[in-house]
Amino acid sequence: MTSLVSYDDSDSEPDVWKTEIPNGSNQGKSLDCPTTFQTKHFSADELDPGKPYKQKSITNIGDICPDSVNEDSKPFPVTYSSKVSLDTCSGSTSPYLCYKSQGQSLDSLLKSVTVPANVQKRVHEDHVFPAVGIKPYIPKRMRQEQPSALKNLTKDGEKQKQPPDSTIKPVKGEEHLSSMTFRVSETIKPYLEAKYKATEISRSLVFQMCEHQGPVNKVQWCPVQQYSHMLLSASMDKSFKVWDAVDTGSCLKTYLCHSGAVRDVQWSSCGRVVLSGGFDSMLYLTDIETGKPLFSSENEFKISTLKFHPTDRNVFVCGGFSPSIRAWDIRDCKVIKIYKAAVQQTLDILFLPEGKEFFSSTDSVSRDSADRTIIAWDFQTTARISNQIFHERYTCPCLTLHPKDSTFVAQTNGNYMALFSTQWPYKINKKKRYEEHKVEGFAVGCEFSPDGSLLATGSSEGRVFLYNYNTSRVVRNFPAHNQACVNVSFHPVLPSLFATSDWSGEIKIWQ
Repeated sequence: MTSLVSYDDSDSEPDVWKTEIPNGSNQGKSLDCPTTFQTKHFSADELDPGKPYKQKSITNIGDICPDSVNEDSKPFPVTYSSKVSLDTCSGSTSPYLCYKSQGQSLDSLLKSVTVPANVQKRVHEDHVFPAVGIKPYIPKRMRQEQPSALKNLTKDGEKQKQPPDSTIKPVKGEEHLSSMTFRVSETIKPYLEAKYKATEISRSLVFQMCEHQGPVNKVQWCPVQQYSHMLLSASMDKSFKVWDAVDTGSCLKTYLCHSGAVRDVQWSSCGRVVLSGGFDSMLYLTDIETGKPLFSSENEFKISTLKFHPTDRNVFVCGGFSPSIRAWDIRDCKVIKIYKAAVQQTLDILFLPEGKEFFSSTDSVSRDSADRTIIAWDFQTTARISNQIFHERYTCPCLTLHPKDSTFVAQTNGNYMALFSTQWPYKINKKKRYEEHKVEGFAVGCEFSPDGSLLATGSSEGRVFLYNYNTSRVVRNFPAHNQACVNVSFHPVLPSLFATSDWSGEIKIWQ
């Protein structure tokens, strides 16, 4: 029997004839296949070798993230937007390796081939025609774009077989990676459609996670309720991590793109990308699945705080060791607004819900009052609305907004939290003061529960304090860490779960 064979060196000769394959509707289309990931530490050198501080921009963060998600939204589809190019493909078979995808058998395909009589072609005499032994020609461009589709193929086009005695053990947490953002926790499912109930007082320790090698500056749950099993943490050990903090307490991925301490991280509204900044003055917007930066730029100062704009997800502001606050547009990779004040450092930033105004806390303290300690800004005009909000001689390392009332709380280094109005002239409520905990110079964070009934804070003694928002009395305080507890975060769905972090690098989940 005579058969046609495609050789590897056939691309060096001129194409004398071409085979037309009917029903080839799938040709010319990109291969859509799910992307799988392995646990890996990503570094800046690996992400952009030779150009560590080269600015990278993306057209629109909407190409990566779908529209903002609310409580009634459905889970996101598994595949990315068509505008995003996938560098790898988990499947080992491409359209070029499967004749069945053409809707025609190999025998009928050979019968349909017509070759002019005057054309000389290579022939191979073989009594048995093994269809599986043919290695179709794959263009060089396709081999470069989809190396993972061919890495498991031998020269004959067959899959390599592992030795019988070899076993590949997954890294801890690797089983969650392929569905890190698409899996809905069985623990969370019953609470997704139900209305959030009153927050319960947590009393027992669920998980204790100690993989960070330095102080954990920030912990934050994923804002998308379907995927809120993921917890984000930033540490002084130059890394930030994503954890499964509801079901297993294991680390899903570690990101090492920064060369200095990571001071702050923020989830995007879609829960697929993370904004990070730190003491290396670098800004990264990282895809949590691939670990690749979608946006990166060098800032002019060390970064201590970051916040996304509440209505425009392509804009964020950052502050740090500088008298100015900068607003960045991810699409153009440029600074679009600068907010200047006679201060040395910005400690925290808080947007109001509509995004027209925001507050900044600074380290400016005069002899008799804390002038410019909290400043209200107009986002569009960059004008200072007020700098006479807080008149006591204490700095405020943390600001947090009440989820329902028009109020916000400022953590102070005077060992108490002060309550303010979000309406101009932003007066302080002198009748309410949340005290009894200690700050003592640490950047201790505070946060309201999702229903607004409780206010939680850490302390320099390692204890956690829970206050009744209306009465400002301590509901419960308990020892949580051996060192200073610097951050507390309530789970957005589960009414009795919250996370804490401390100065030794420890993260704990309480319920």
